[in-house]
Amino acid sequence: MKMDSKRMAEEIEKRLARNDWTFHFDNKKDTLRIEDARSKKGVTVSLPSIIAKWEEKKDGAIQEIVYYIEQTLDTMHEVHTLSGKEKDIYPVIRSTSFPTETSDGIPLIYDEHTAETRIYYALDLGSTYRLIDKKLVEQENWDVHRIKEIARFNVRSLDVAVKEDTVAGNTFYFVNTNDGYDASRILNVPFLEKFSKNIKGTMVLAVPHQDVLVIADIQNETGYDVLAQLTMSFFASGRVPITALSFLYKDGGLEPIFILGKNRRRR
Repeated sequence: MKMDSKRMAEEIEKRLARNDWTFHFDNKKDTLRIEDARSKKGVTVSLPSIIAKWEEKKDGAIQEIVYYIEQTLDTMHEVHTLSGKEKDIYPVIRSTSFPTETSDGIPLIYDEHTAETRIYYALDLGSTYRLIDKKLVEQENWDVHRIKEIARFNVRSLDVAVKEDTVAGNTFYFVNTNDGYDASRILNVPFLEKFSKNIKGTMVLAVPHQDVLVIADIQNETGYDVLAQLTMSFFASGRVPITALSFLYKDGGLEPIFILGKNRRRR
């Protein structure tokens, strides 16, 4: 069976059918918006990325996104507080096209990161998390700087399990714990600095989607082509895509690079 965006939207809607939820399929953007009919709060999912995962995992990919949507919308009705939850505050990486305010127009707390990415801040709720906005900060009279400091500290405390693969003389390392903060580990500077000491060639990083951090030890031109293919594949299949671009890592800084084609790159 061939799966297109319209059919995927229909399948997701069928499994999520509830009287208090509304569904809007955008054919031009290939997205499905699911909203609570009362609060008008909701979540928008990218259908091509779900289809890419469906081609590998079939029904498992649909079950995964349905669970994610249910958890996210149900959580929106809960009352959340920051006090006493300091250990549950983390930074999350998003693309620069990600909204800077909630659907209610409340500004989200974020920092600029690179030309391709931003850092948002989230309260972990177990099976999902809530992005921290200005209203939540003000109602508890918290300092935004304090939130950011806590989040940075917490991400450094996360375990960093690394898987390794070698292709054409280039070594690729993958952080993929699926805890929601794999891409956030790009902010763990002590880890990156320690890792860089074992790099033999050029250290390149990638965060194609929320649940993976790629660290590449590029030792020849073929390595850039392999990395470009990897990141594009991850970007297309991720539940929360970030960027298909990669970043040169040098002296703690990140510099986006464009891999234009076979053995060609541009900064």
